[in-house]
Amino acid sequence: MSAHCCEHDTPAPQTVIDLPRYRRVLWVALVVNAAMFAIEIIGGIQAGSLSLLADAVDFAGDALNYGVSLAVLAAAVAWRARAAMLKAVSMIGFGLFVLGSALWNVWHGDVPNASTMGAVAVLALVANLSVAWMLYAFREGDANMRSVWLCTRNDAISNLAVMAAALGVFGTGTAWPDLGVAGLMAALALHGGWQVLRQARREMNAVGGVEAISCTSQPSQGNHHGHQH
Repeated sequence: MSAHCCEHDTPAPQTVIDLPRYRRVLWVALVVNAAMFAIEIIGGIQAGSLSLLADAVDFAGDALNYGVSLAVLAAAVAWRARAAMLKAVSMIGFGLFVLGSALWNVWHGDVPNASTMGAVAVLALVANLSVAWMLYAFREGDANMRSVWLCTRNDAISNLAVMAAALGVFGTGTAWPDLGVAGLMAALALHGGWQVLRQARREMNAVGGVEAISCTSQPSQGNHHGHQH
């Protein structure tokens, strides 16, 4: 993940998106993520894999994020930025949760089942790549759209990492590859959440500046009309 990908200015949403198409994509993404949440919860419990369980929690968070995005799709920029800030907080919370769970499993965890890890990770990767492909055209939108794109991209990266962890568990017979991937997923969530939070705050500040200018200009306009009469 490159740090410069969030440094550019955000174009106006109405100039970069086809709202009906974007809404359809979000509905498909919501259904896919909800289904994968259930599959990875079952697979993670059966495999005893922290990385799969962490990915399942991430799928649940993404499904919620898509629902929030659908709710604020036609809202004003300020409300869209607020929704993005809430989603950023959820991404950061997910990262902290996984880090804590990984530390706990260092002393109390068992060796996960590598074959189950790999099979579920492949299915999750196919699902996330499909959603990422649909969302790719909207990656340069406002903070809300960007958060959706970042979540999906991070998920695909995490799935590849879980597949690598499954190979590592199979080859070493230890849980360390699984714990290492869980830590990587936490880092991705923390980094992505910080990016979204920073952009959302910029958009909120921009909206606040416009409103301040509007409020200060209204009295002067009224005085001007008064002098004309």
